[in-house]
Amino acid sequence: MPAVAGPADRPAAAAEDLIGVDVGGTKIAAARVAPDGALRGGVREVPTPAHAGPAAMLDAIAGLIVAVADDGPGTPTSRRPGPVAAVGIGSAGVIDAERGTVISATDAITDWAGTDIAGGVAARLEAAGLHGPDGAAPAVHVDNDVNAYAAGEAWIGAGAGAACALVVAVGTGVGGAVVLDGRVHHGAHGLAGELGHMPSALAAGERCSCGRPGHLEAVAAGPQIARRFCEATGAQDVTGALAVERLARAGDPDARRLYREAATALGQAIAGVVTVLDPDRVIISGGLARSGPLWWDPLRETVRRELVEPVATELQLLPAALGTTAPIVGAAHQAAQRLADVR
Repeated sequence: MPAVAGPADRPAAAAEDLIGVDVGGTKIAAARVAPDGALRGGVREVPTPAHAGPAAMLDAIAGLIVAVADDGPGTPTSRRPGPVAAVGIGSAGVIDAERGTVISATDAITDWAGTDIAGGVAARLEAAGLHGPDGAAPAVHVDNDVNAYAAGEAWIGAGAGAACALVVAVGTGVGGAVVLDGRVHHGAHGLAGELGHMPSALAAGERCSCGRPGHLEAVAAGPQIARRFCEATGAQDVTGALAVERLARAGDPDARRLYREAATALGQAIAGVVTVLDPDRVIISGGLARSGPLWWDPLRETVRRELVEPVATELQLLPAALGTTAPIVGAAHQAAQRLADVR
């Protein structure tokens, strides 16, 4: 288990504290979160047993939660941790946030679809002796990881104070979430804000990861930028968007064109959603958001060009502020909101 902050650096835990968890395809990260969003102690991580089956996944998630609650290297069977008000989990996959179950998922986590994350983790936490201030097992809330990220950014990040925020994540895929009055809007099927599967004119003839043609993700996601570059040039050693970015900075015309096309396609999709929602802010996160003007300039230019006034000049298009802790903080915040709803 990774080292954590020492006693002198770690704020004292409190019974009203929450635990936020970010479940990804390669690692699971968690931390204790204070009611104001501050992290108490360091973020702990464990490798994701992605192909060992749902039971192993639930064991790993629950074991990490107990270790964070205890703030020590114990396991669910070796100690009784202190109280935690609630647990929030942001997980890969399409999540039924009401039930805490996985509706659908890619093969990045084997047999994840259909898993009852909330029930499975809650049972393991109860068996481990983790409890809330009232002595009962803490409530467990589960949502999609991008929704959790959005909840964190909208709470204390770049979207703080906004009545409506659109959060867009651009990396290995293209995801998104809508936050209204401080709460994630899930839609009828849990897919609100999923820009990656919007139709895109620039993606005509391109096949998306979902199997359907013409979706935004097929041209705007990092791996797809690299794929398109290799198809256009015959290159075989370019494996990621960063490599294409470096070539574009060096003046390669194909790299520059494909990078601009990716940003333009994303800008068109964002403009479409903004026209419907009229949000206060659009917050961009993910690996491509760390790109410089090569990507940001055509993105901003496209969004402004596609929108009508006064939205075109007044819309705030901002990079995310919280970094990798956003889904942890956001998941914890969502758990606190859920707890308040049932009280």
